[in-house]
Amino acid sequence: MTEIRAAIFDIGGVLTVSPVTAIIDFSRGHGISDATRTHIFAGHNCPWSRYERSELTVDQFAAEFDAIVRAQGGNATSAAFFKFFFQGFPPRPEMLAVVEALRGRVRLGCITNNVARERPEQNRTSGLDVQGLFEVVIESAKVGVRKPEPRIYRMACEALSVEPHQAVFLDDLGANLKGARELGMHTIKVDHTLSAIDELEAVLGFALPRVAS
Repeated sequence: MTEIRAAIFDIGGVLTVSPVTAIIDFSRGHGISDATRTHIFAGHNCPWSRYERSELTVDQFAAEFDAIVRAQGGNATSAAFFKFFFQGFPPRPEMLAVVEALRGRVRLGCITNNVARERPEQNRTSGLDVQGLFEVVIESAKVGVRKPEPRIYRMACEALSVEPHQAVFLDDLGANLKGARELGMHTIKVDHTLSAIDELEAVLGFALPRVAS
């Protein structure tokens, strides 16, 4: 079996509560239909994805958000959405404890699809001090590439000095895992349970902590 030399983590939905769930809750609470939410937030070339790659500025994304919602007949605003989104998301202590337990045993990296590179770092990373947690942090808003594009996984592996098959990647979204797996990375899907920790422990071959969430 190939020795795993690096563990690479997503942020939202892995180290924190899922922003995807939060966006769904915001949309439903502000009368944004599922179709309109999908138009704004889902797909490789939707406004949110282009914002994550810094192809749209914050003002350009806001203008597209407002126009799409108005066309639906809604009155939710991008200002209200930004205020909600950039308050951050609650951390997941059980996953953060795993990252700490891995320090010094494997190389540690992070790949995150995020936005607004002009904002303070912890606004971009769900309130976490990711530079303190990881050796390598790859942010879509900085590099202009987002998961599941293959190049973003290669960037992380190259920065960690490992081959893809020597890395395990944890994410809560199947599409992102598929992109990593196609490069030869080991992948683990994270949900609300501790099953991902069980899988990671099996892949690495040593015990990991189980901290209450």
